[in-house]
Amino acid sequence: MRLTTRTNLAMRALMFCAVNPGLTVRKADIAAACNASLNHLGLVVNLLGQGGFIDTTRGRHGGVKLARPASEISIGEVARMLESDVPFAECFDKSENECPLTSCCKLRGTLKRALNAFYATLDEVTLADLTDSNSGLRTLLSMDKAA
Repeated sequence: MRLTTRTNLAMRALMFCAVNPGLTVRKADIAAACNASLNHLGLVVNLLGQGGFIDTTRGRHGGVKLARPASEISIGEVARMLESDVPFAECFDKSENECPLTSCCKLRGTLKRALNAFYATLDEVTLADLTDSNSGLRTLLSMDKAA
């Protein structure tokens, strides 16, 4: 099992916003702190905005901030949104499946249960669980370096 780069980057961006509550942060600041390409981050920010996780503001004083409290953002919800178009295995994609074993293979059901358990575990974790009382993360990502 492996998360896509965009999901990994989305989690970093959300943690950056959560560590800087109430601030509108620039994508360039997130990219620099999270070792990410500004172009790739732009795509991820767009997806997070469409998903209702962040609010974006254009213009000179624009940037991004959390659209709701970190305690109300489920990590499972974020991962599902970003990973939903990536089939876990070939047989999970009806239009692209060319596996000759599909009609009798029992692995697909096992993988489906494992994937559901994976998301159920992530559903139990909020963004606040990852960021609150995490002084190391705060030190790395805070815009207020005096914090």
